Amino acid sequence: MKEKKQPGRIKSAIVNWLGESIGLNDAAFWQEWYGTSSSGKVVTAEKALALASVWACVRLLSESVSTLPMKVYERAADGSRKLALNHPAYQLLCRRPNSEMTPSRFMLMVVASICLRGNAYVEKKMIGTKLVSLVPLLPQCMKVERLDSGELQYTYTEKGAKRIIPLKNMMHIRGFGLDGVCGMMPMRTGRDVFGAAMAVEESAAKIFENGIQTSGFFLSKNLLTKEQRQKNRENLNRFVGSKNAGKVMVLEGDMSYQGITLNPEDAQMLESRSFSIEEICRWFRVPPFMVGHVDKQSSWASSVEGMNLLFLTNTLRPMLVNIEQEISRCLLNGDEDLFAEFSVEGLLRADSAGRSAYYTTALQNGWMSRNDVRRLENLPPIEGGDIYTVQLNLTPLEDLRKNSTAARATLLRDVHNAVFPDIPFEQSPLKQAA
Repeated sequence: MKEKKQPGRIKSAIVNWLGESIGLNDAAFWQEWYGTSSSGKVVTAEKALALASVWACVRLLSESVSTLPMKVYERAADGSRKLALNHPAYQLLCRRPNSEMTPSRFMLMVVASICLRGNAYVEKKMIGTKLVSLVPLLPQCMKVERLDSGELQYTYTEKGAKRIIPLKNMMHIRGFGLDGVCGMMPMRTGRDVFGAAMAVEESAAKIFENGIQTSGFFLSKNLLTKEQRQKNRENLNRFVGSKNAGKVMVLEGDMSYQGITLNPEDAQMLESRSFSIEEICRWFRVPPFMVGHVDKQSSWASSVEGMNLLFLTNTLRPMLVNIEQEISRCLLNGDEDLFAEFSVEGLLRADSAGRSAYYTTALQNGWMSRNDVRRLENLPPIEGGDIYTVQLNLTPLEDLRKNSTAARATLLRDVHNAVFPDIPFEQSPLKQAA
C-alpha cells in the first residue's frame, strides 16, 4: 500500500519548485497570488492595471513626477545654492542614470513601483568608490529581512538565481508603511477595493457578451403565423437605421409597441462602477476629475493653477519629499551641503497666466532677476538682466520723508543761485525756508 503524501509536504514542494522556476522568492509569490479579495477575484498589480481608473492614477502620478525637473545642489557659505555639476549623483539623476534609461524614464519606473508595489529598489553600481550607474530593480523579486545584527539584508532573485545586494549598494524608497522596513503593498492591503472593482467590470462585460440588448418589443394579442412574422420583419427593416429616422410606422393586427427603460439592476451596476472609480482615486489620493471622472460637481478649484496647486500640495508633495530625502541619504551620503530637489514650477508650464503672475511677483519683490526668468523659459540672457529690482511704492515712509526734505532743500538752493547769484546761500532769505 502506497504512503499518502501529506498536504503540507505537497505545498512545500510546490512552493520550492515555483520559487526556482519563475524566479520569485516564496514570500513575494504567495503575497501576490494569495491576495484573493472578498469578491473572489485574485488581485495582483498586473490584474489591477487592467482597470482604467488604476491605469489612469498610476500614469498620472508617475508621469507627473517624472516630468518635473530635478537637480542636485550644493549649498554655499552665504546660504545660496549652486548646481553640483561635478558630483556623480548629478550626472546620473539629471543626465543618464544608466546605459538604457533617460532620467524621466528612470523616475517613472521608480514612482510606478511605489504606487503599485509600495517600494522602489535601485541598485548602485560602483567602480571602486565611484558611483557610475543606477539600476532600478523589480520589487516583486526582492526580499527584505532584518538580521540579528539589526542591519537589513536585500536578497534579489533573477532567473532563478538569488544574490544578496550589499546595503551600501542599495537605495530603498519606501511608500506608506508601519514597520519602517518596507512600504505596504497597495494591491494586497486594498484587495477588497480593487477586487470589487474588477468583479463589477467583469459583470458589465458579461452583460454585453451574453445579454439581450433591445430598445423595445411589439405586443400582439393573437398568435402570429410564420408568414406574418416574416412580413413584420420585412416591414420593420424599412424603419431601422438613422436614414429612416422620423418615419411614421403603422401597426396592424392589434399590435402595440412597448419601449424598454433601464432596469434597476443595470442602474445599480452603473452606480457601482462610478463608486469604484471614486474609491480607487481615494486610495491613490488622486482627485477624480484628473482621471476623467467628472460626472459629479467638484468642490475643487476651478482654475488650472488652483487644480495644479491642490494636486501638488495634497498628492505629489509627500511623494517628492520622500524621494528627495532618500536620494540625500543614499546617494549624497547625508551631506548637509548637498541636496536634491524637484522644481515644482514645471507644473505651471501648462498655465501661461499663472506662470506670468508667478514671474511678475518674483521680479517685483527682487528674489529673481530677469535673466533668472529667461533661464527658466529657455531664453538667452540679456544685458543688464542680472540686476534685482523692487517696486518704489514699497519704500518705507521714513525714507520717503527724508528724500522729500532733501529734494526740497536742493530745489531752494537752485532757485537762490538763479535769483541771487552774488549772495551766498547761507545769507539767502530762502535759507530759513529750506
